[in-house]
Amino acid sequence: MRKLLTLLAAAMALTGLLAATALAGTMVTYANFPPAKTFPCVQMERWKVEVEKRTNGELTVQTFPGSTLLGPKNMLRGVQTGQADIGCISTAYYPGVFPFMDVVNLPVAFTTTEAASLTMWDLYLKYQPAELKDVKVLTLFTSAPSQIMSKEPVKALDDLSGMPLRASGTILQILSGLGAHGVGMPMSQTPEALQKGVVKGLVSSFDVLKDFNFAESCRYETITNLPVYPFAVIMNKAKWDSLPDDVKKVLDDLGREQSQWTGQYLDNHIKESLQWSKDQYQVEVFELTGAEHDKIKELGTPLVDEWKVAAAKADIDAETVLADMLALKAKYEAK
Repeated sequence: MRKLLTLLAAAMALTGLLAATALAGTMVTYANFPPAKTFPCVQMERWKVEVEKRTNGELTVQTFPGSTLLGPKNMLRGVQTGQADIGCISTAYYPGVFPFMDVVNLPVAFTTTEAASLTMWDLYLKYQPAELKDVKVLTLFTSAPSQIMSKEPVKALDDLSGMPLRASGTILQILSGLGAHGVGMPMSQTPEALQKGVVKGLVSSFDVLKDFNFAESCRYETITNLPVYPFAVIMNKAKWDSLPDDVKKVLDDLGREQSQWTGQYLDNHIKESLQWSKDQYQVEVFELTGAEHDKIKELGTPLVDEWKVAAAKADIDAETVLADMLALKAKYEAK
């Protein structure tokens, strides 16, 4: 009798353990590199909440903002090798690795983040580029259009002559054509560079006016609609394959929605950031003329041509992809 009771107790304990395990579901790690308050991490936390709610806790997400698990340059490899199950990558940190997705980074003057993000998502779905075949893409989005924030007013392009501005990527080449002096440096070094006069401003999206308090030192803002920067949220392929079908469906269904949500969030945050900057520091915002915007576009032509060459080497139909991208841009910006 005692033996039977012992066996029954063991069976009940095992059943309880299995039930607890089932209840706990699967936990995944999600690495991100910018500070927690910035938009890539804000969207990450929103995605975590939605996933856990929509899977009824079957999938839980542990987030790691601010490069606490992986940094920007080792994010891709870290996800591929399983150091993190999920990671947010900025393609700008991987020159030459994402020739297809780089089309979204071209100087075509996106005016909203929502339009740029949805354009990127639709292009990915249509073409399924080989450069992302080794990971599972969960969502895609971009930064907001890049603008000039400076310590001296830039009311017209001529005011840029000789001005040192912190920038990155393709924007450096455009600034050179405009007569400015583009200075490549990490965003983390920019406040000190501004303080010491190494640069007189920066080119980035207006959310940094509030998020990094650049409005305090850069009281003059000029709308230039320079390139956006693409981001991809990717999952380790083996981890994806291990998930139940119902969880996979939830994640797939969230892909486009998350892309649009992030674009809308950032567009609204830009408005809030500008208003906050005006209230706190009385910043001034300048608009360029149509002719000046045309000049910026003309200076971007060599960058488009360079992309076409790189795309062709990767067996990408550059003309067709570029035409699709411009058509999607027009479609989403018309809304």
